[in-house]
Amino acid sequence: MKRPEGLPTDVNSAVLDAKGLRAMAHPVRVRLVGLLRKYGPSTATRLAERLGVNSGTASYHLRQLGDAGFVEEDAERGNARERWWRSVHQMTELNDRELADREPEATLAYLQSVSAAYTLRVQQTLNELQTMPPVWRDNFDLSDWALRLTPEEAATLREELRAVIARYRRDTPEAAASAPEGAERVGLVTHLLPELDSPATPDDRADPEVVTATETS
Repeated sequence: MKRPEGLPTDVNSAVLDAKGLRAMAHPVRVRLVGLLRKYGPSTATRLAERLGVNSGTASYHLRQLGDAGFVEEDAERGNARERWWRSVHQMTELNDRELADREPEATLAYLQSVSAAYTLRVQQTLNELQTMPPVWRDNFDLSDWALRLTPEEAATLREELRAVIARYRRDTPEAAASAPEGAERVGLVTHLLPELDSPATPDDRADPEVVTATETS
C-alpha cells in the first residue's frame, strides 16, 4: 500500500485492513487509541475517566482494539489487579480505495469518529483559550480558505502541505526528551473538503489511494 507522500518514513503506522477498519469504526475506540498515543500507557480506569465512560466500557473496547492489533498490554506496568495498555502504533492510515468501497459503512463510521475527535479537540482548546499563555494564544489559528481547484491541483496541494508538516518535529517520547525549552504539543488538523457543484463520477476522484492519515485514530 502506498504511504502518503510528505510523511516521515520512520513513523510507526498502522495501515488499515478490513478487520482493522471495522475495529476502529467506533468513536470510543478512536479516542482510546488517541489518548494512548498522546499520553502514553494507561489503565482502563484512567482512560474511562478521561472519556467520561465507565471502566467496563473502556475495558471492553480496549480488548477489541487489542484483538485487532492496535493496542497491547504493557507488561512492565501491569499487575494482578490492574492491566495497563499501550498503543502499538503512532499513526493510522486508510489508503485503500477498494477497501473503502467494500466496507462503505465501516469507512463512514470510522471517518465520522475521526471527525468527532477533531471537533472535540478544537472545543477543548477553545475552552482553555482565555487562560492560555499569551505566547501560545497568539499562535492559535482557525482558518477557512475557499479555493477553486482541479482534482489534480487538490492532490498537489495535499502533498505540499504534508511535505511542510514533515519538516517539523513530531510529538514522540524521543522528540519530547530532546526538544528545546518551551516546546509543547501542538495539534495540527488539516481538512481538504470538496464542495462539488455536481456529483463526481468515479473517474473524477483525485489520487483515490489515500483516503485519510491520522494520528488520532
